Amino acid sequence: MIEPGTKAPGFTLYNQDGEEVSLSDFAGRKVMLVFYPADFSDVCTDQLSVYQEVLGEIERKGVQLLGVSVDSAATHRAFREKLGLEFPLLADFHPKGEMSAAYGAYLDSIGITNRSLVLIDEQGVVQWVHESPTLNDIPGANLIFDALEEVDAG
Repeated sequence: MIEPGTKAPGFTLYNQDGEEVSLSDFAGRKVMLVFYPADFSDVCTDQLSVYQEVLGEIERKGVQLLGVSVDSAATHRAFREKLGLEFPLLADFHPKGEMSAAYGAYLDSIGITNRSLVLIDEQGVVQWVHESPTLNDIPGANLIFDALEEVDAG
């Protein structure tokens, strides 16, 4: 995984609507990258549904949540609609996993993104990371709030 204190690698990926989204679009805001293995899997469905439940709290803390997996923009659109997600899902589809690999979240041996969280501050510096020990371990929303408190406390 990428180390805290590292300048976050820039990226431009397509969202669920086929629009380009770049890290630079969020300059001056905190960003939480939510890397997850696959749309429509049971564990990913549970994980992103939990984040949707607390999205308002996350946004009130000035954080933009961005989901990232190697699925296509069209798959993201269907998954987002099915779950009623209101945060963007970004397609690290082609070249497959390139952005995720830059953050240390791509599992090349199985061709999917590992379940990981990366908090980037307003200056584009990685402040906090979490890598789940297995693909079935969901990082709870409490981890996001604990990370935000820790980073805000300095």
